[in-house]
Amino acid sequence: MPEPLESVLAEVRELLLTPGLTRAVAAGRRRGHTPSVTRAQLRPVTLKQGRKLQIVTDDGARPFTRNVDGTEAAAAVDALLAEPFGNWHVETESATVQVRITKKGDAQVHRAAAANTVAAADHDRAKQWLLDPGDPLFDVIGGNAAKRRQIDAFLRALAATLPEELPSPLRVVDLGCGNAYLTFAAYRYLAGRGVTVQVAGVDVREDQRVRNNAVAAELGCSGDVTFVAGTIEDAAVPFEPDLVLALHACDTATDQALARALGWNARWVLAAPCCHHDIAAQLKGNAAPSPYGEVTRHAILRERFADVLTDSLRAALLRLHGYRVDVVEFIDSAHTPRNLMLRARRTGAAPTADQQAEYDSLIAQWGVKPALATMIS
Repeated sequence: MPEPLESVLAEVRELLLTPGLTRAVAAGRRRGHTPSVTRAQLRPVTLKQGRKLQIVTDDGARPFTRNVDGTEAAAAVDALLAEPFGNWHVETESATVQVRITKKGDAQVHRAAAANTVAAADHDRAKQWLLDPGDPLFDVIGGNAAKRRQIDAFLRALAATLPEELPSPLRVVDLGCGNAYLTFAAYRYLAGRGVTVQVAGVDVREDQRVRNNAVAAELGCSGDVTFVAGTIEDAAVPFEPDLVLALHACDTATDQALARALGWNARWVLAAPCCHHDIAAQLKGNAAPSPYGEVTRHAILRERFADVLTDSLRAALLRLHGYRVDVVEFIDSAHTPRNLMLRARRTGAAPTADQQAEYDSLIAQWGVKPALATMIS
């Protein structure tokens, strides 16, 4: 049964400013009215400065994030409640309230009991995406389940790499970006964290440059996200990046990306290698050290070992150049067998004698010379 809108919005206001708030979303529009933003999402966050109310609004072009508390939070909530949204969905620890404003301006309200709310909240937390499935990006690039899983897994690896407080502007270069859907996902996620983000994508194909710049224009972010055509080694980008991405660059293209990141002294590097032909070819031409002949005698085992050795040497070289490196699985192998990621943070720490000796011994025993070592020598 319809209820007076004013009293329902007062109820919503109280829930939004209650410490037990879990999540709230405002979307849609009332008949004959258009809100100044297409969507608003609110949730509590705990930052170094304390507990805040995070408000993410989207004008259809890009998200804008604020973290507020006290009177500023109350004022921001009042401003959103004054917008002519057609729907409100509010979840707290004790209730879920869904509001739809009718054509006559009344409110139809559905309230869920606490037990249902807890079960629903547990389910939602298990299925929570770092980039909202309703983000305009998916309208442009498509959003099948496999692509959403890959994007979410990538963003979780990115979130685990970066600190809570990001520099602003945050400058990002994606080397070998291809069709750039992960590039755009990184931009949308990082911009949603409330910092200014500048992104440059590099791909050798001119048609990809044209296509990706058109997508940036369609998403309304062409002022922040640009693409250039060129090689990983030589492409001219408009800035030196804080963060370098190299996602599924083939064979030594990953080494080229890592070498360029080292040349920039990038603060963070995420690289998901693809095929590993270079070290595999070197192993094929060399006798394996005793007693490891069986490891390289059979082609399939030699190729798999080459993958492990290649990325081990890459991680070692990054450490020798002042990076802390984690090697992680960034998406389930059912999605792609190339699911390993090198996640590096620059610390500036000098290499230890043991680290150098271990690396030197490894390449000497196997008789290989990593492409990355050649590129940065």
